[in-house]
Amino acid sequence: MKTSLAAILIPAALAVAGLGLLAAWANTVPAVRLETRLAGLDGAPRELPGKAAARPVPGEPVRFDGRPSQITAQWPWFRGPDGDAISKEPVHLARRWSPSGPKRLWMISLGEGYAAAAARAGCVYVLDHLGDADVLRCFSLDDGREIWRNRYPVVVAFSHGMSRTIPALVGDCVLSLGPLCHVACWDAGTGKSRWLIDLVADYRATVPPWYAGQCPLVDTQTDRLILAPSGKALVMAVDYRSGKVIWESPNPRHWTMTHVSIVPMEFAGRRMYVYCGKGGVAGVDAADGKLLWDTTDWQVGVATCPSPVVVGDGRIFFCGGYNAGSLLLQLRQEAGRIVPHTLLRLSAKQFSSEQQTPVFWQGHLYGVRQKDKQLVCLDLEGRELWNSGSDKFGEQGGAPYMIADGMIYAMTDAGMLRLVEATPERYQRLAEAQVFEQGTDSWGPMALVAGRLIARDFTRMVCLDVAEH
Repeated sequence: MKTSLAAILIPAALAVAGLGLLAAWANTVPAVRLETRLAGLDGAPRELPGKAAARPVPGEPVRFDGRPSQITAQWPWFRGPDGDAISKEPVHLARRWSPSGPKRLWMISLGEGYAAAAARAGCVYVLDHLGDADVLRCFSLDDGREIWRNRYPVVVAFSHGMSRTIPALVGDCVLSLGPLCHVACWDAGTGKSRWLIDLVADYRATVPPWYAGQCPLVDTQTDRLILAPSGKALVMAVDYRSGKVIWESPNPRHWTMTHVSIVPMEFAGRRMYVYCGKGGVAGVDAADGKLLWDTTDWQVGVATCPSPVVVGDGRIFFCGGYNAGSLLLQLRQEAGRIVPHTLLRLSAKQFSSEQQTPVFWQGHLYGVRQKDKQLVCLDLEGRELWNSGSDKFGEQGGAPYMIADGMIYAMTDAGMLRLVEATPERYQRLAEAQVFEQGTDSWGPMALVAGRLIARDFTRMVCLDVAEH
């Protein structure tokens, strides 16, 4: 069979032209850089802004028409007065709600994030993020009207929200820790700035992937502000009135900052601070910052968020997400030293929590398990006593819970609030109400003040009357 010359030359010419066009396209289209992706870090900023920025200078407070409430009860910092997410107020709370749910006293709009409320002397304080600034805002507990706000400029790129932490209220001070690790002191009455520490610039802190989640700790026994920069110092104590550093602890393993808040505890006649750095856990002497013990037995691969839970007799419970599961640590006094020992481990299927810290109540642990989004009750042997079955707590399972008047207040991601009996006997739901219509990411820890429950979703904060009437 004969083939014509044209039949040979035409396809060849077309092939050459096609190669030419392909080469031209390759030279004009910008190259795309392919990067290795780490599961779970989608959405985390590739570069954290603000590391080389000038130290922010707070402005002057702006006044509004709100007025403080006459209510004197308080929820002064993360997880309440005793740092355990348990309310000890004598106010009796309703065990049943009407079909419309608890009465809404007020609702306000906030910037995108999860920063939750602290309340004292009739005021509610939130460290918001608006525009290119961290903004400390003071509201009336009575009606949610804003009393004052103050700010310092800081550029924060969106990464699953902007704000995350809860202020600490002590004396006439409000102490805040912003997303890029700026620690500030504000006058509680006027909003005037008193001092600011930049943990990145001053202490070589590394901002965590989803920004700082550490809430400032005020230790009422030592009357000091305790922070974990996890840079040139693992932990440090600060005079919160002046901003002067009292002591710094060593960081021999060069652990970096996580999203975890510091927890105080007593053991063998010594007061210490327990902190989970990136790589392990350490106990630091409250008196002088001396490193008392550390261990690498507890690590979370991607992001460590829940705080340690002290459960008595020198035992500490840890949990995390990303298949970390849980661990119970036992401190022991050996030859004049404090030595940590692992008592038990639980798989992620048994118990894990990506964001929220479990509540230890009357010898049992209550928390939402990440794997199946069930509220569960565990004993200290790691045994599951009950779970919430078909009552799930959101797609992410990251919403908060607390205990008050013998009941668990547990939120879902979508803003459904459930009231559950706090007993190891069985799961018993008492009531439920949709408190955020079309709610999303209702992750901010709740606060309870004189029968008023303060909760938030991604862009709103609400105050509910949950008292018995």
